[in-house]
Amino acid sequence: MLNIPVHLLGLGLALALSSTAASLCGEGPGFYGGQGPVFEEQPVDTIYPEESPEAKITMSCRARANPPATYKWRLDSSDIDLAEDSHYILVGGNLVISNPIKIKHIGKYSCMASNQYGSIISREALVQFGTLDFFSSEEREAVYVKEGQGAVLLCAPPTTLPRSVLPPTTLPRSVLPPPHYPAELSFRWMLNEFPIFIPLDKRRFVSQSTGNLYISKVESSDSGNYSCFVSSPSIAKSVFSKFIPLVPLAERSTRKYPADIKVKFPDTYALVGQNITLECFALGNPIPLIHWSRLEGDLPLDAKMSMAGAHLHLYNVQYEDEGTYECQAVNSKGKDWHRARVSVEAFPEWVESINSTEQEIRGDYTMSCLASGKPKPHVRWLKNGDAYDKHELKFSGLMFDDSGMYQCIAENRHGVIYANAEMRVITCAPTFEHSPVRGTLAAKNGRVLMECRPKAAPKPDFSWSKGTELLSNNTRIFLWEDGSLEILNVTRSDEGRYTCFAENDQGKANSTGSLTITDATKITLAPSNADVKVGESTSMQCAASHDTLLDITFIWSLDGLVIDMDRESEHYEHNPNGSSSGELLIKNSQLKHAGRYTCTAQTPVDNVTASADLVVRGPPGSPGGVRVSDIKDKSVRVTWSRGTDNHSPISKYTIQCRDSLFQDWRVATTSPADVEGNSEEATVVDLFPWTEYEFRVIATNTLGIGDPSLHSPKITTKDAVPVVAPSDIGGGGKNSRELIITWTPVQPQYYYGSNFGYLIAFKPFNEKVWRKVTVAEPEAKEYVHRDSFIPPSTEIEVKVKAFNSKGEGPYSLTAVIYSAQDAPSETPVRVEGRALSATDAIVWWLPISQQGVEGYQVKYWRKEDSETAEKVQVTSRENQTRLEDLKPDSHYLIEVRAFNAAGFGLPSQRCQIHTKKAPPSRPPKILGKKLGKKGTSVNIAWEHVEPLANESTIDGYKVLYRQAGLSTGTLYTTIKRYIDLPMYKDGDYVVEVRAHTEGGDGAVAQVRIAGGGAMAAQGLSLASLLLVALICLGL
Repeated sequence: MLNIPVHLLGLGLALALSSTAASLCGEGPGFYGGQGPVFEEQPVDTIYPEESPEAKITMSCRARANPPATYKWRLDSSDIDLAEDSHYILVGGNLVISNPIKIKHIGKYSCMASNQYGSIISREALVQFGTLDFFSSEEREAVYVKEGQGAVLLCAPPTTLPRSVLPPTTLPRSVLPPPHYPAELSFRWMLNEFPIFIPLDKRRFVSQSTGNLYISKVESSDSGNYSCFVSSPSIAKSVFSKFIPLVPLAERSTRKYPADIKVKFPDTYALVGQNITLECFALGNPIPLIHWSRLEGDLPLDAKMSMAGAHLHLYNVQYEDEGTYECQAVNSKGKDWHRARVSVEAFPEWVESINSTEQEIRGDYTMSCLASGKPKPHVRWLKNGDAYDKHELKFSGLMFDDSGMYQCIAENRHGVIYANAEMRVITCAPTFEHSPVRGTLAAKNGRVLMECRPKAAPKPDFSWSKGTELLSNNTRIFLWEDGSLEILNVTRSDEGRYTCFAENDQGKANSTGSLTITDATKITLAPSNADVKVGESTSMQCAASHDTLLDITFIWSLDGLVIDMDRESEHYEHNPNGSSSGELLIKNSQLKHAGRYTCTAQTPVDNVTASADLVVRGPPGSPGGVRVSDIKDKSVRVTWSRGTDNHSPISKYTIQCRDSLFQDWRVATTSPADVEGNSEEATVVDLFPWTEYEFRVIATNTLGIGDPSLHSPKITTKDAVPVVAPSDIGGGGKNSRELIITWTPVQPQYYYGSNFGYLIAFKPFNEKVWRKVTVAEPEAKEYVHRDSFIPPSTEIEVKVKAFNSKGEGPYSLTAVIYSAQDAPSETPVRVEGRALSATDAIVWWLPISQQGVEGYQVKYWRKEDSETAEKVQVTSRENQTRLEDLKPDSHYLIEVRAFNAAGFGLPSQRCQIHTKKAPPSRPPKILGKKLGKKGTSVNIAWEHVEPLANESTIDGYKVLYRQAGLSTGTLYTTIKRYIDLPMYKDGDYVVEVRAHTEGGDGAVAQVRIAGGGAMAAQGLSLASLLLVALICLGL
């Protein structure tokens, strides 16, 4: 009878009962070929447009498995019964929803894939129905805005909230706005008609958050009808609102308005790696400039601005981009600012994940996963699709029932990630089939480790032998628990064949490998320390002896980092000077190349190293910690900390500055003028008061100029009284009630303080008391003084100075201007005129002798129609003018008056003219054209024009003979009714005939003459030819 230990009986019983859950090492069916499910395709979030022509939704699911997986689906954690709902069809692993119904099929779907090794569940995918309703059909009210003011046109798009998050209400759900999904929309605005979309610029902005249109300063050209155009990219649908009329109201003088931010970005959450856009836009006149900053420091390097600064784009957001962002809008009337917080959080990400594994029966194993994210993710487990409520899985005494598919799930409010792994609990006798003991090389006097890694479950016991000698632990030989054999200080006598024996309760096995001892590698030429300047080249020597049977390789590293010779070939080159040398050439040395260089001589068996230091001398490094203190109106104190001198003493420092008006860095004036190299502070002088500055410091030594420091925080110098006066004082009077004073405004850098404006002083030359007025607009260029008692042509002294909240500056030089003259007191005399034709006349007069006359106005009208008078103006150098476009056969009254800047004088005595009767309205009738006997002339004849009763008598005829296509030619006049014209051989000619009267020229008749007379007499009747002959005979 066999004596079988009780614990082995239990193990045999477990093996018999768990044949489907466990695999005998190398014996169980499907052990090497079988596999639990691994997802290759999982469902994704889907938006199904409610108006989609395709009446189905397909949710994908496919897993690699052996044997093939079977599939089940869940909706909101409940199993889907395909037999109960005909809308669902399973195609492979994919779930197809035919004719989807919103209230029935919306929700979170997941797929379960299973085979005999276990089950796994896919990530959840949300199915939503996408829709975008139309705008309200109510008419939009017109918006009236004064020119120069800002305007906001409200888009009021359809609501984009799903019903599940609509606010509580007592209204019936049927009268609530229908739900719209998704919430992401894009906005544009149409002007007057589709598809004319308004261009966006620094004056106009469309918020992609609200859809509203903002116009910082309304102009007359903005008049029109506006419509908000909304698109949903996810469902490829667009709708637009009713048109909103915008009516700009003209102002006699456009007012200025301070910057007023209307588009304010909210507190924002961004995910690591995400791109976000912050919006900021202001109304104002002049159009405000937008500036962005971050209170905690500089803007991120990847930050970009667009839309004239209204958009700040943050790309690939990282944790360090978190902070309070500020948008500042500035114009000459004032500034406005807005701040909001950008908080950075993160989607879950695996720090430590799980992998499929095989574990021995009765062994211990810990399955753990760790995820990062913000907020910190919650971790949960699934086994074969069922919840396994543990944070970390620790197995003690593994059993076959522990085999299966495990899933670790990490989740925070931003998303969920899954990690899948299969664990199999196995038992088998030791086998070296896949991991035999391998032959090993070891260097003399070195250390060798021979591994013994059979496959076995449970873990076997190990022993080693050399040849027939069984090995045991001593001062040089160590047998480790994992089966490895370690020998220290090996010698040639240690060469031989070594065998590893492994045995457990399932069986035993062994494997043999040989150990060969080689000569040790030694450094024979070590590198030496070197000292170079930036741009110079040097070399590091290195040579070694080694076993001739082995290949040797030289590897160089700088401060512990291996040098990539291919990637850094511009500066490094390996110069093999024989097989046992590894000289390193260092070319065009830079500061970054300084450090400790290590040469490693390496063979397949061992390696040795030797090191040396390279010193690179160059321009100084950038100073640090630049700070500004002791801030005054024209000076500040700048302090910094010394940077590295790069092995050459710093000789001096240069301080640079830039201000809000001029963004380029420039050298600042310091006291003392030269800042010595041992200094760490200096006073910057000659600054502009009330100006925002940044400073940076640059160090210099004998080897060059270093890189600039990071710039200091922005500071603003204190305000001061203005010292610059306006220039180009001038002006004068336009009329008797106004005096205009003009000047060139002071540049903004000379404002020196807030509440900047101008003080204007003026007085008549013979008076002592100055009149003073203030203009509070910094960009003002003129002041208009209205006073009906200002004497005409008076000499006025004028001076202007600037002021701010700190005080008044100096006056400008005094300028002399003159008030307006009185209107002319004299009237023109001997005004006479005569008609030139039915529509033209000429008028003349004697000029007046009064000084300062700028010109004359001639007013004329038909005697019977005084309400429709016309006016013509001429300069004072002229005393006549032509009147045109008069009515024929009409009486006209004419008067003349002089004018200057102050206005018009009294009219002259009226003169009267009578225009001629109108010329004939009917053209002459061409009777024919006849070629001369020699073909050198052509005769043109026409009927006499009989004028109507209201037309002028015929005085004769004008004949224009011109080449076809030209407007000019030869003009003939005749009292006859025919004319002989020369005949040209080349080209066609046109003859124009018209009657001439004292009232002007009548209507024209034309006849075309072909070159060479080819068309002479064509188309003439016999009667016409006879009439032409009688005319030519004078009968």
